[in-house]
Amino acid sequence: MPSNSLSSACPVLVALATFNERDNLPSLVDAIFKVLPNVHILVVDDDSPDGTGRWCDERSASEPRLTCHHRPGKLGLGSATIAAMREAIALDYRIIITMDADWSHDPKKIPDLVGRLEDVDVAIGSRYCSGGLIKGWPRHRRIISRLVNMASRRLLRLKVYDSSGAFRAYRVGALEQISFDDIRATGYAYLEEILWQLQRSGARFTEVPITFEDRHRGQSKADWREAISKIATIGRLAMTRS
Repeated sequence: MPSNSLSSACPVLVALATFNERDNLPSLVDAIFKVLPNVHILVVDDDSPDGTGRWCDERSASEPRLTCHHRPGKLGLGSATIAAMREAIALDYRIIITMDADWSHDPKKIPDLVGRLEDVDVAIGSRYCSGGLIKGWPRHRRIISRLVNMASRRLLRLKVYDSSGAFRAYRVGALEQISFDDIRATGYAYLEEILWQLQRSGARFTEVPITFEDRHRGQSKADWREAISKIATIGRLAMTRS
């Protein structure tokens, strides 16, 4: 990914992977800057037909804290997030925050995640630790999510209750200890795979309870194909676990 106007003088980078989030992104960007005025935001947009990338370019022309990287098509949440992580390493950020761009994650929780990195390498916004909640999900999505997380704990021995949530704060130094080239999942399954890689490298995790709210606008990108991909990824990693 090419370099951009973001400056490594800022220690915290917020990464937003987008596809058709034009209705959500403007208010979310404003909310993030309201909570933490000194953060930088990197949007990785997969050529959204609804003009998400175009809006981001227009806003970034007058907002140096925001930049957008454009990709040629819908390449997946995992590859977009890993591209942002590579950028955080290249530009010497200390912390990278990942979160959904659809208002499922409350920006007001960002300071809580960042604050926990004093003692650990990854702080996970958790729906399933004590105090965590989910609003707006149908029963079948809750069941699938619970089963995936149970499989992650039992088969991969991940030491967290919510290994499939994208709202996380990472110390960039911990990310430097793993090989992104070894992460094969390009969609949502990267969430389990990167934790697995980090745990194998000795990274320490903690969970911060959050309330997850299903998106208010637009359509979810998660579907049964992503669920199958997660199961396949967990199985693949379990077979190679040493």
